Amino acid sequence: MHDIKAIRENPAAFDAALTRRGDEAMSSSLLALDEERRAKIAAAEAAQAAQKAAAKEVGAAKAKGDEAEFERLRALVGEKKSEVAAMQNEAKEIDAKLTDALARIANLPADDVPNGADEDDNVEIKQWGTPKSFDFKPVEHFEIGGVAASMDFETAAKISGARFVMLKGAVARIHRALAQFMIDVHVDENGLTEVNTPVLVRDEAMYGTDKLPKFAEDSYQTTNGWWLISTSEIPLTYSVATDILEQSALPIRMTAHSLCFRSEAGSAGKDTSGMLRQHQFEKVEMVSITHPDESDNEQKRMLGCAEGILEKLGIPYRTVVLCTGDMGFGARRTYDIEAWIPGQDTYREISSVSTTGDFQARRMNARFRPADGGKPEYVHTLNGSGLAVGRCLIAVLENGQQADGSVELPEALVPYLGGKSTLSADGKLV
Repeated sequence: MHDIKAIRENPAAFDAALTRRGDEAMSSSLLALDEERRAKIAAAEAAQAAQKAAAKEVGAAKAKGDEAEFERLRALVGEKKSEVAAMQNEAKEIDAKLTDALARIANLPADDVPNGADEDDNVEIKQWGTPKSFDFKPVEHFEIGGVAASMDFETAAKISGARFVMLKGAVARIHRALAQFMIDVHVDENGLTEVNTPVLVRDEAMYGTDKLPKFAEDSYQTTNGWWLISTSEIPLTYSVATDILEQSALPIRMTAHSLCFRSEAGSAGKDTSGMLRQHQFEKVEMVSITHPDESDNEQKRMLGCAEGILEKLGIPYRTVVLCTGDMGFGARRTYDIEAWIPGQDTYREISSVSTTGDFQARRMNARFRPADGGKPEYVHTLNGSGLAVGRCLIAVLENGQQADGSVELPEALVPYLGGKSTLSADGKLV
C-alpha cells in the first residue's frame, strides 16, 4: 500500500518509479481523488460545526421561551445533521475508492534495481558450482529409471486432474527428507523460529500480504470464504498485523514448511511435463519482520540462507537480481536463485527472496515503537523460499542421475534417509 502523503509531497518521483516498472504514471488521478476526499471531509467538518452551534442556540431559545425560534432552530439542526451524514458518507465512499486504487498499484522498485522489461533483462550477480558433465544424455526427472515408477501423474490426474502428482516409496521419502533437512538448517544454523501455520486464511490476511485484490484469480477460495495459501509467507507475515512491536523484538525471523496451492492462472501450456509447475506443492518459507534501517542487510542474509541449502546439497546455481519489469507486485527488490537442471540444460528458479519495505506493513498496520519512545513506525517485511521442495527434488534427482537409471543422492540427505545414499534403478534406497 502506498502512502498518499508521500505521493502528495513528490508526485514526480512516484510517477518515475512506476514508469520504471512499465506502469503508467498515476499521481494526477490519485491526487485528484485525494483532493476531492479532503474537500468532502472539510465540508463535513464545517457542516458539523454549524450543527453544533445551532444546537446550542436551540437551548438558548428554549430557555427564553421563544417557541417560534426554538422550532426554527430545531429544524435547522435536523437539516444540518442530515447534511453532515450525507457528506460523511460521500467522504467515506471517495476514501474507499482512493484506498482501492492505491491497493492495486505495485510497489516502487528500490533505486538499485536494474531497469528492464522482462526476465531477459535480469542481471546475474553470482554463480556457484559447475554443472556436471555427463557421459550420457541426461534426462528429465520423470524419465529417470529409478524415479519413473514412483512419480505417478496418471493416478493423480484420475483423482484431481492435471498438474498434480503422487510421489511413492523412495521418491516420497527423499521429498520428505529435503523438507526436513531445510527446516533443520534454517532453525539450527540460521536462527529462524519454526512455525506450523494454517493453510486456510481470511480475506484480511490475503489483502494484508498484497495477494488481494489484484491476484484473486491466482488463488483458490473455499465456498465459505477462506483462501488456500499460495505460500506460508501469508500467515507468517500477517501474524504481526495490527501489532505495535517493541523495537527490541526486531528482527523476527520465522520459517515454515507447508502445503501451497496455486491456480496457475495464465500459465496454460507452460511446464506441462513433470512436476515443475503444480497446483499443489510444498515449500519451506522464510519471513523476516525488521526495522526499516536493517531490511536491506536482512535481505542479503536471507539470500545467503537460501543459497546455503543448495550448496550443502551440491546443486550448482546462479543468482540474479530481477529487473523492474520482472519483479513481483509487492516487491521493491527481488533476488532469484536458479538451480541447474540438467534434463532441460538450463537454470530454473528455485527461490525468490524479496523485500517489500513497508508496502505490506501499511496494508496490515504492522508497526514498532522506536527505542527512543517516538511515534510508532511501520516495520519492513521480507520473504523468501528456502526452498521450493518439489523443485529441489527435481534438481537433486537430475543432477545425481546415473547412466543406469539410478541416482546418487547428496551426502547431506543421508542422515534423513536411514544412512542410504543411492536411489537404485529399480526405485529403492540403498
